Amino acid sequence: MAQRARKWRNTAAAVTAAGMITAGAVAPGAAAAEAPRIDLKVLVVDNGDSSVRAVAAQLKSTGVPYTTVDLNDADRPKITESFLSDTVDGRPRAKYQGVVLPNESPFGAGSAEQTALETFERTYGIPQVDAYTWAHPEVGLDYTSEGGWAGTLDGREASVTAAGKAGWFGYLDGAFRFEDNSASVQESYGYVARPRAGFTSYVDIPVPGGAGRGSLVGEYDHDGRRELVVTFAYNGNQQQFRLLARGIVEWLTQGVHLGRTRNSFAVHIDDVFAPDSRWDTERDCTPGDFDCAGGDGEGTTPIRMTAADAAHAAQWQREHGFTMDMVYNAGSGEEWKTEHGGTDALTDRLLADKAQYRWVNHTYTHPFLGCVQDTSTVPWSCAKNADGSTKYMSRAEIAAQIRDNHAWAVNKGLPVDRTELVTGEHSGLRTLPQQPADNPNLAGALADTGVRWVASDNSREPEQRAIGNALTVPRHPMNVYYNVGTAAEMADEYNWVYTSRADGGSGVCEDNPTSTCLDEPLDPATGYAEHIVPQEARTALGHVLAGDPRPHYAHQSNLAEDRLLYPVMEKVLDDYRALFADNTPLENPRHSAIGTEVQRRAAWQIALANGRVTAYRIGNTVTVTAPSGTQIPVTAPDGTQKQLLLGTSAFGTPYAGARSAWTTPAALQSALTLKLP
Repeated sequence: MAQRARKWRNTAAAVTAAGMITAGAVAPGAAAAEAPRIDLKVLVVDNGDSSVRAVAAQLKSTGVPYTTVDLNDADRPKITESFLSDTVDGRPRAKYQGVVLPNESPFGAGSAEQTALETFERTYGIPQVDAYTWAHPEVGLDYTSEGGWAGTLDGREASVTAAGKAGWFGYLDGAFRFEDNSASVQESYGYVARPRAGFTSYVDIPVPGGAGRGSLVGEYDHDGRRELVVTFAYNGNQQQFRLLARGIVEWLTQGVHLGRTRNSFAVHIDDVFAPDSRWDTERDCTPGDFDCAGGDGEGTTPIRMTAADAAHAAQWQREHGFTMDMVYNAGSGEEWKTEHGGTDALTDRLLADKAQYRWVNHTYTHPFLGCVQDTSTVPWSCAKNADGSTKYMSRAEIAAQIRDNHAWAVNKGLPVDRTELVTGEHSGLRTLPQQPADNPNLAGALADTGVRWVASDNSREPEQRAIGNALTVPRHPMNVYYNVGTAAEMADEYNWVYTSRADGGSGVCEDNPTSTCLDEPLDPATGYAEHIVPQEARTALGHVLAGDPRPHYAHQSNLAEDRLLYPVMEKVLDDYRALFADNTPLENPRHSAIGTEVQRRAAWQIALANGRVTAYRIGNTVTVTAPSGTQIPVTAPDGTQKQLLLGTSAFGTPYAGARSAWTTPAALQSALTLKLP
């Protein structure tokens, strides 16, 4: 922390000094020593390369405002002194706090635009990111022919250097490996080179086939300017970029910026207390489903957790420091109990450990809350009233399902939040193609029962939206199926979905342009552990590293029998903890907190898009104005204080070596004011 604070103070001093010695940046009549105003916005010069787009996407997801200049647009604005800076109330102003370029000189060395940009950076001490360039002396590196190397980085291990750990990449634990998802595809190419004078390497690897280590990411301090030089190609979805993206943004903004991001992982376990249907490996469908010919499910053994499974769940949570959200159907449990002699060891065990979980209402008996389903055809359709209108479940019936389930939980002493709801199959919300609109009775029922946060399926509706006074919370479906209890069943159904007809599959993967077929069917004995687990864990970890707060969901069946979900969750947790330092813990928020985070992010993006946010730094003071009531996300160094009407208070909470918070101006103030250390 002390190192980072010193680094920022040095930067501030450099900015102030630059403003003092550059007469052209000072307005007539202004004091020569006056600190410039630095607007908290980034300039992105985009040539269409994936590297620039990746950095821009990270800025957006973090909440950092930025302006894009598209080099492929003939009508783009020219980079001039007036485009980059001006004066406000007689004070010199830099319109951008950082610059992202596709490489070190996209306008051409010595060109008017390149010269204007470099002069701006020197005058105001503005950092520049070279999103992807090759190793050469103009960026502070030897040529690769001088003891370096260029080639494919797939599968190679890189490390954060001592300088990187002491600075902007200190949230990482140290080593990480470049992705190598396909032996037949080159996924990442890079230049590994030795630093020259003025270059500080932050990420390096051993020189392949050579001696010593070479840089992949580093800072080049030269000629009164600073560049973050990245010498490997990437896109925004690759894990190596996701790991470094936070540090790139923090370096670019010198740790003072609008926006915040934290890594989180939440897993909802749907259908708790209820049994789930089982996949039939002979019929290649689930008996009891509308589209499964030859059986209604009678005589098959459903999948339901046992008391031993519940005891294992509680123990697993304690051992891994992670809390699952139990999304429960109390009425289904009561029905099971009645059908099995009036006792239920599973419910008894879960209730005994109730305080160890979070609990979320999933309706009493898990009915479909949308239109009344006509199952006389495959696929099903919405039943019609006599006048031809769609027949829907009533408001009273929906409310009863929500209210009865909540009342049961309260009676049993479960720590449940009545504002949270997950409907069965996300029903009640529009379900394409059969039900293109929400059940018109849903919003009223949510209001009747105090629900403010209702789950939706992120694969269908990734954006949050309003259902009356409630808001959706999009959830990521995990590719561990609800209707399997064993690894062999999981591999069998996976093969049916992801293999060609010639290989005995459904051929869905051939017909769907967004899907890819397996090269060959998975081995039922090993396919789950060797193929599905690492793939699903990689997908979930990708959401985490992207700062995506949306929860993931699986089903109680995945905690039963072979307990399929645990290897996936364990790999996500283990991989994360191996990659990140202790100052960057994996957060584990509940349903309502996630909904609030998604809501705030959306409101913030609207405020930025509408140009209703003004933010700048003068010396060690940050000032932000936004529409009244807007929660403002800010990240700043440790030691930052929030200015009150009288005195100050500590700003934010610590994360990844900085402090951040959603905040608003203090009482009786129209602007948020922060005092930097």
